[in-house]
Amino acid sequence: MTATTTASDDRRARRNVVVLILAQALLGAQMPMIFTVGGLAGQMLAPNPCLATLPISMTVMGSMLSAAPMSSFMARHGRRAGFWLGALGGAAGGAIAAAGLYRGSFALFLVGSLMTGIYMSAQGFYRFAAADTASESFRPKAISWVMAGGLVSAIIGPQLVKVTGSALPAAFLGTYLAVVVLNLVGMGLFLFLDIPRPGAMGTQSSPARSRIEMLRDPAISVAIICAMVSYALMNLVMTSTPLAVVGCGYSQNDAADIVSAHVLAMFVPSFFTGHLIARFGAPLITGTGLALLAGAGAVALTGVELEQFFAALVLLGLGWNFGFIGATSMLAGAHRPEERGAIQGLNDLIVFGGVTVASLASGGLMNCAGTSVLAGWQAVNLAMIPFLVLAGGALIWLVLRPREEKA
Repeated sequence: MTATTTASDDRRARRNVVVLILAQALLGAQMPMIFTVGGLAGQMLAPNPCLATLPISMTVMGSMLSAAPMSSFMARHGRRAGFWLGALGGAAGGAIAAAGLYRGSFALFLVGSLMTGIYMSAQGFYRFAAADTASESFRPKAISWVMAGGLVSAIIGPQLVKVTGSALPAAFLGTYLAVVVLNLVGMGLFLFLDIPRPGAMGTQSSPARSRIEMLRDPAISVAIICAMVSYALMNLVMTSTPLAVVGCGYSQNDAADIVSAHVLAMFVPSFFTGHLIARFGAPLITGTGLALLAGAGAVALTGVELEQFFAALVLLGLGWNFGFIGATSMLAGAHRPEERGAIQGLNDLIVFGGVTVASLASGGLMNCAGTSVLAGWQAVNLAMIPFLVLAGGALIWLVLRPREEKA
């Protein structure tokens, strides 16, 4: 789309947003399910407690490895085909992980977790798909509303964990079988998606920039840094939360409720985040998100009472929402339609590369950085500081650049 697109052109965009909201709600429910039980299942199967969060790390790694190929596939074959491929990957991953649980095989469970990353990668492109056919004025709202579909997934996912976690003799086997069903049923939604391939969206006025040239654009590079830090830090803390909660003597249901509150905080603001971005600008909202992430770490360091876990994880979710949606809006407005296949795939490769590192570090910090659960939980939250400084500094630099440099 171009800046000259008018609001009257948004009829197609609004229809696509409805489809993507439903997909985010139904198919997206598998992500809070996997992030709730992945570490606990890993702790049950892993030969070493330091590897407990490795299944979640493998899911994120699968998303990272799939990002660039998935973006290229969508550029050639369209969003619908890409989202179908993602759902099939999610179904296959759930089935393989279920087999690993049934057989007590940590290695097989890791393979299934890696395959699940194909779905996670595809879901990451829902937000970009919302912007594909939207006018410049509708774009932040479209991205925000699609992310709001996660509100329903935040309710469905943890409740499905409660119902399915102990439903079968092997712990969490029912949860992963439910993931298979969600993917196979949900992929039918994409029959109603109407997004043309980039080549059909208008003529190209100038050659597309290379990936290196785009990364040299400050608006793009800072947007990617802020998105990566927002997502990685959210994952760093969320991955360790069920282990910390259960390790402090609370129940698995308490952990599920805290994750549910966290995911609600991630997505409820999406009903108005787009309006805030349209009014105040994406950089200010992104900066607010980074400040909220810092607040989450500060609260977590004050103690391990149940209400402190809830407060920290709610702030963490709010920070992710403002930081990630703000950075996505910054990126969506910084490239041309013909560049989307290259830069969106590169963005998610970098973002989920950071998330993979955070996920791998989370288990090590939580289980092996100290002599107690409390020490591990403090190490996880202290690890946020340098990355918040990096993203905050980059964002301030971008905003304060001289006007002639911005031009």
